[in-house]
Amino acid sequence: MDDMIVPRGAGKTTSMSTTHGTTQSRSPTPPLPNSEPPMSPASPPPRSLLKSCIVVLTVTVAMGVNVANSTAMSISLPTLQKEMKLEPAQLQWMMAAYPLSSGGLFLACGRLADVYGRKKVFSLGSLFLSIFTLACAFPNDITTLDVLRGIQGIGAAAMVPASFGILAQVFPPSRARSLAFATYAGSVPTGAVFGTVVGGALTEYTAKTWRSSFYMLGGLCFMSFLGGLIYIDNDVPSEEVDKRIDWLGAFLATGGLVLIVFVLSQGELASRGWATPYIIASLILGIVMIATFLYWQHYLEKVHENPDSPRSVLTPPPLMKLSIWKRANGRIAAMMMIAFTNWCAFLAWTFWVQLYFQNYMAYTAVETAVRLIPMFVWGIVCNLVVGFLAAHIPLVWIIGAGAVGTTTACLLFAIIDPSTTYWAYAFVATVVSVMGPDLVFTAGTLFIAKFALPHEQSVAGALLNTMAQLGTAVGVTVSTVVSHSVGSKIGPGEDTLPMYRAAQWTCFAFGIIEIILVILFFRGVGVVGHRAPKPTSVSETEKGEPLDLTPGERQVYGDDLENKKGIEHRKELNGATSSQETISVTVHALNKDGRVI
Repeated sequence: MDDMIVPRGAGKTTSMSTTHGTTQSRSPTPPLPNSEPPMSPASPPPRSLLKSCIVVLTVTVAMGVNVANSTAMSISLPTLQKEMKLEPAQLQWMMAAYPLSSGGLFLACGRLADVYGRKKVFSLGSLFLSIFTLACAFPNDITTLDVLRGIQGIGAAAMVPASFGILAQVFPPSRARSLAFATYAGSVPTGAVFGTVVGGALTEYTAKTWRSSFYMLGGLCFMSFLGGLIYIDNDVPSEEVDKRIDWLGAFLATGGLVLIVFVLSQGELASRGWATPYIIASLILGIVMIATFLYWQHYLEKVHENPDSPRSVLTPPPLMKLSIWKRANGRIAAMMMIAFTNWCAFLAWTFWVQLYFQNYMAYTAVETAVRLIPMFVWGIVCNLVVGFLAAHIPLVWIIGAGAVGTTTACLLFAIIDPSTTYWAYAFVATVVSVMGPDLVFTAGTLFIAKFALPHEQSVAGALLNTMAQLGTAVGVTVSTVVSHSVGSKIGPGEDTLPMYRAAQWTCFAFGIIEIILVILFFRGVGVVGHRAPKPTSVSETEKGEPLDLTPGERQVYGDDLENKKGIEHRKELNGATSSQETISVTVHALNKDGRVI
């Protein structure tokens, strides 16, 4: 059936119904007397405000622990190196193993969560992560610690995508969803600062030094496991008929991502740098595996879209539908790239700021952590702004402000004068730096959750986190290459400040790319939050708040995409059981002035 432009008069939307191929005008069927509207199988059950808050807190703490597992170790590296008598190059695997395993497994675990249950996957992931986080506190040699860090990342890979899907399922489009996702997304920068500040303090003031961070984070993760086990709703059966897992696709995606992240993290440290044979071979193999994965997903999606295509045990549903990137006129892909460039800039900025404070300015871990506290405070403010104002501020202004904030922070450290006071450059940069991950990640999660289908929310969250993970690896790697290139020209005893400035100029370049993407793809797009309009038809009430679009664009919802061009199947309610199936089509269109026609 083709799309239909339905006139809208007197503030009401006309609903058209088709029964056995005949189209006729029909007003919404009134509900049965003295009856409640039927609840969709995917609808969340009623819950108290306290239980809703605990659910949000549970997944937020889990996400914060995931981030803090990297930053708490980053600030304790000098102590770990001294205690184990290591060379600097021996520390890289300990830092790379965790994001390597988690980033490579996000997609596969997201699919498992959507098919077999988000609560199950979240609970298993958080328990697994808490056990191996605690285990990381006991090794006395770096090799064992490296292996445990890699295994530890598997738990994070299961926990993070499932938590995204849980929030999307628990909170339908509403202000509560905006606040929930704002709180959840805020755990990324606040978790980073928490890991840095608390990890630095534990390293410096406890007898167990760097091991204390693993004790703390293991305990927090176990609390998330208990909270999820008790308070997260039981899993709703997946709406998909075919629940098979594309294990070939999972292997290709995981293997390709692991190899690429490995190359990005180790290319600069290999014996012959980027010319090292195993680095070249790993990069080529990783690219080939990702290309094969994309072709395989395209093929599987075409097979399952065409009812006449041959089906077999070798053609399960795709792990990731490539069409998800084209939704919202390609803005899903644009949002992914914005998240990628934002993490390139922000995480690389954080990495080099810590090195600048500790290595160049000779501050201790605690002195460095204290100077980063404004990130935590301002991050909370940014989350509150998005949570309460997402329904009133256009999306482009939210993500644009975040992009400009992080880019400005990179610029300030690129021109920093070490002889000036902390308040002149570093304080301002520390405050605005967190705007990027806070505003972009929060608005991005709301945007992606709006256009992802109910049974693919965890996969959508996995995609966003994978792009962020790749952004971290690319940002740190590229800035390190630039910094080392500048440093190679600095003689013994000369000022090394140009190395740090060069790295920050690289971060600034990533920020500029992010700003350009925001302007090109989201200019004119309206709000992404929920404004609770007065319902004018059954279909509008069911769909919730539409996203404001640029003039001439038609709203496309997740269920529109599932049923192809806005077709929804419902059973007619006429006081008696009916086997007749009614197809309801409601299409909204905007004229050149932005008004509904």
